[in-house]
Amino acid sequence: MPIPAYPPKPRPGDRIGVVSPSSGLPGQFPLPYELGLDRLAKDFGLVPVEYPATRKMGSTPRERADDLHAAFADPTVKAVMASIGGDDQITVLPLLDRELIRAHPKPFFGFSDNTNLLAYLWNTGIVGYHGASVMCELGRPGAMDPLTAESLRAALFTSGPYELRPAERFRDVDGDWADPARLAVEPETRAGDGWTLHGPERVVEGRSWGGNVEILSWLLMADREIQADLSAYDGCVLLLETSEEMPAAEEVFRILRSMGERDLLRRFPALLVARPKTWSFARPHGPEEAARYAHEQRAAVLRALAAYAPDTMAVFDVDFGHTDPQLVIPYGGTVRVDGPARRISVTY
Repeated sequence: MPIPAYPPKPRPGDRIGVVSPSSGLPGQFPLPYELGLDRLAKDFGLVPVEYPATRKMGSTPRERADDLHAAFADPTVKAVMASIGGDDQITVLPLLDRELIRAHPKPFFGFSDNTNLLAYLWNTGIVGYHGASVMCELGRPGAMDPLTAESLRAALFTSGPYELRPAERFRDVDGDWADPARLAVEPETRAGDGWTLHGPERVVEGRSWGGNVEILSWLLMADREIQADLSAYDGCVLLLETSEEMPAAEEVFRILRSMGERDLLRRFPALLVARPKTWSFARPHGPEEAARYAHEQRAAVLRALAAYAPDTMAVFDVDFGHTDPQLVIPYGGTVRVDGPARRISVTY
């Protein structure tokens, strides 16, 4: 397997492909999507390029694969960003032309269900970027969070080290995407408690792999985009985050237990666990319920590590994944976790 390499970066004025490899939600909720497109153009100086399935609800896996091929093959498109996540991108993977994508490497930005494509790019030899979607981060009500904007700008346009910082405040409650009045209002935030480190304190530097826990479980079940030779993951930094579906702590443990039984979990000397999403429209948790959910998830992760990877250093509540602000993490790129100094840096 080729070691993932960083693709060339875009520059302001370049075109960026906007794709919907999972769900055509831009067609159902155009307000945050078009706000995100506007910010891509005005704040980042990029020219968004849409494709036939970008706003199409119910598009077929073939249509979405065709859009990805078009975005990667077009020499005038210098980067690609997902509009949003979803739940069936795994059906698109078998339809992708790996040689076409390998011949036209580009930075791809996305998270959640886009873990599928990030893992695919990892195996294709291309560093991707876990983070940023048009509808969520760029389409945030009020304005982009400054920490998100700074991280995304660095990931888009620069190469080299970037130090992550814990968010002083974060948002967990979502607004109604169909309500134009909500998009103009800065959302309420609450104070963050910083990162929490567990396990042996050491310095680990390695390539990142992982992503959304639920999606990883599907890839493992389908035996898709998982290396047969698990030594490929030795020394890597594992990324784990959970979605707005808020899987139960016991389910998170079972997924990690299965990774342990497959002899996969112990391969990673360091683990970054994202601040979990603790609120949804289906489960609008108050502060106490939210804190309980986060505590139970952390305990589940620690339980799995104790059983299968006791030598792994874990850092909890890192601001990536389904949280706001959201830091962009290079997927397959270099991540350095300095336990004694309580510092995390990435190479964009």
